[in-house]
Amino acid sequence: MDDTGSAHGVGAPGGPGGGSGAPLWVVVSGTESHTTASRPVMRRGGEHPERGGRNLDHLTNCPAVSPATLAAMSFVDTTLGDPFEKLSIFYPMWNEEEYIERALTAGRRACEQLMRSGDIGDYELIVVDDASTDRTPEIADRLAAADPRVKVVHHARNRKLGGAIKTGFATATGDVILYTDADLPFDMAELPRAVRLLREYDVDIISAYRFDRTGEGYLRSIYTFVYNLLIRTLFDVKARDINFAFKLCRARVFEHVELHSEGSFIDAELVIRATRLGYEMLQFGVDYFPRTRGVSTLSSPSVITTILREMWQLRGDLEEIRPIVDRS
Repeated sequence: MDDTGSAHGVGAPGGPGGGSGAPLWVVVSGTESHTTASRPVMRRGGEHPERGGRNLDHLTNCPAVSPATLAAMSFVDTTLGDPFEKLSIFYPMWNEEEYIERALTAGRRACEQLMRSGDIGDYELIVVDDASTDRTPEIADRLAAADPRVKVVHHARNRKLGGAIKTGFATATGDVILYTDADLPFDMAELPRAVRLLREYDVDIISAYRFDRTGEGYLRSIYTFVYNLLIRTLFDVKARDINFAFKLCRARVFEHVELHSEGSFIDAELVIRATRLGYEMLQFGVDYFPRTRGVSTLSSPSVITTILREMWQLRGDLEEIRPIVDRS
């Protein structure tokens, strides 16, 4: 998909990368479908997913496919892994009255698209209200009353990001789970692409990274660069943007991963514990949309202090962790 949102076919007969017997690909809002047993993956803007630090080959563009053609296509791609029974999306929220309705609407739209394409059978949207003091709890309860697929969990006291994320994973009932923020730091139209990558490569976690972080300010960009470098150095985890709020996980990961962090270190803890156990992660890039309302506290001195303390505690725990997943 180009920057204007136009749809393109990839590898279509007669186009670049096509020819006789070439797979027909359809790309819409970052998702893709094809009709043969070939299993390439579409990349936007020349970027492509990475697994274990290795880039996967990318495809070239080819002529556009009309919306009418797209609407007429109702097949389910059987060349991928089995579809998921249920997708759970949860949003940790603290004082997000300005974002909550937009976040749930975007999640619902992406899930409905995934149901139409046959990638999931059902979905649920979960709001984890972390003892908000604004109208977030009231709005969440109203939305849940109007839609049986919306669930709300209220914390009696503020448990910070780590506590809210642990509640979200514990509440989710799907076999695949997405955690993201209420301020929608990425276009939710990327979710179908992530789900198909999860199926295509049979990995356990899809973690997105941001193409461009300058919109959030240079100071925080520098802080994030140093933090990612520290994680790679101390824990040997090749994650490009480990704290970005786009983690799509198979529920089976949490049969063995128990999270302890109460703060912002929980993103890194999830990836470190999962990969140390042998679960596999794939990364792909997305456009980033910084928060325009409310205030983020994720780079405050107290948050950084908590991260450093929990980082040190995890280093001690890792001595007891042994791989349980055999990928050979």
